[in-house]
Amino acid sequence: MVASGSKSQAKKPTKKDSKDASGKAKNPTDKALKAKKAVAKGTFINRKKKARYSVHFRRPKTLSLPRAPKYPRQSAPGRPKLDQFKIVKYPLTTESAMKKIEDNNTLVFIVDKRSNKNMIKAAVHKLYSIEVQRVNTLIRPDGEKKAYVRLASDYDALDVANKVRYLAISKRLKLKHSYIAYCSQ
Repeated sequence: MVASGSKSQAKKPTKKDSKDASGKAKNPTDKALKAKKAVAKGTFINRKKKARYSVHFRRPKTLSLPRAPKYPRQSAPGRPKLDQFKIVKYPLTTESAMKKIEDNNTLVFIVDKRSNKNMIKAAVHKLYSIEVQRVNTLIRPDGEKKAYVRLASDYDALDVANKVRYLAISKRLKLKHSYIAYCSQ
């Protein structure tokens, strides 16, 4: 009886016993059988096709990194093409310009052809520290641009003209003209 009782107590190994608590197969043959089943089944069975809702293919957005150059492509930064010294070339010292200074509180300059009224206004303000009321421009027949710069009422164009050396230039021109007139006699 003892022998029969011992037989009943001995357990046969089952599938549950072949795995330990972590769920992994204890036996290497079990691992091999599992791999054999996976190979027989194939890896493409569980693959799902992506649903497409349009007949057009739109290329997906991929990673686009910002540029990280190893060296600058320009050796030095570019200088501004039109600064205040290039915009205002020189003051005009004709008789009509002098009349404008005295009567209309307006200075007359020859300026760069590419400059606009706002640029001229800013350039005169930077150069001579004066407030400008308005600027009128025209292009002369010789291709130069002339700017009539009307000063604010609290500035006197004659004082500014002295500061700009208008009158010194006009006196020089008058002397030159008088000398030419004297020589031609």
